[in-house]
Amino acid sequence: MQERSAPPEAAPAASAAAQPSQSQATRGFFFALSAYGLWGFLPLYMKAVAHVPALEVLAHRVLWSVPLAGIVLFVLGRTADIKAALRSPRTMLMAAVTAGTISINWGLYVWAIAADRAVETALGYYINPLVTVALGAVLLGEKLTRLQIVAVALAAVAVAILTVSAGGLPWISLVLAFSFAAYGYLRKTLPIGPSQGFFLEVLILLPIALGWIVWLTASGEGHFSLSAPTDFWLLMFAGPATAVPLILYAFGAKLLRISTIGIMQYLAPTMIAVIAVFVFGEPFGVERIVAFALIWIALALYTWSMLRVQSNRRS
Repeated sequence: MQERSAPPEAAPAASAAAQPSQSQATRGFFFALSAYGLWGFLPLYMKAVAHVPALEVLAHRVLWSVPLAGIVLFVLGRTADIKAALRSPRTMLMAAVTAGTISINWGLYVWAIAADRAVETALGYYINPLVTVALGAVLLGEKLTRLQIVAVALAAVAVAILTVSAGGLPWISLVLAFSFAAYGYLRKTLPIGPSQGFFLEVLILLPIALGWIVWLTASGEGHFSLSAPTDFWLLMFAGPATAVPLILYAFGAKLLRISTIGIMQYLAPTMIAVIAVFVFGEPFGVERIVAFALIWIALALYTWSMLRVQSNRRS
């Protein structure tokens, strides 16, 4: 659970006005399903590297994503886009902001799984689309439908219940939701495609990530060593675990209606919640049951509203 309306890592969805053919929709569905499925299983990988500090895991997510994303761009013939972006100070500044925003999301997610708080990450990605709708109303002046207003209100009630029961704000859920919503908002302003944007972001983060890994290795505190082959290969896998679902999502989003992507995005947090409770054994008391029930009702209202809007546009 990662570029928009999908876990910390999804690209902006395709336009609602697009009318993909049946074959395109089928291919897009399997691309998106694969992406969300991989994001749903991601906590299992994160738990396997839970003994490694979150910053070190984050650094390896960046480091090993660069060559993978670069190969994809080369195969697609999109390297010219990167050359143009590197010559544009404005694009580089905007990409640096989006890179910093998504790195906060990634890092907190890694830490939360290791700290046995996966249920809170699931909640964060459930409320993310509702936070995005609210931000759209506040920052862009977008008008909310009645159903969307009710959905946002139900999400706020759910957060209030968790706050009272825990004696404090569910900050992990809120930071994940708001950082991802902010990333989606900022990412729309980046004048470059999803795959190119992802490569540019990890490229910008690369010097910091590489410097951190080198420092950890030199000080003897790093886990990336051939003397520990399990950690060595697990950390190298951080790149594919990050880049592959993002790339699959980018292809899927281009071939699907935004309403389809909007519904499918709930698959990943559902899988995360199930894994957290039944595999990791995290508690799921009455307060969480009530809060999650309110969130699910809110998401149902939000989805229904989205489908109605799209139906009206087609009409």
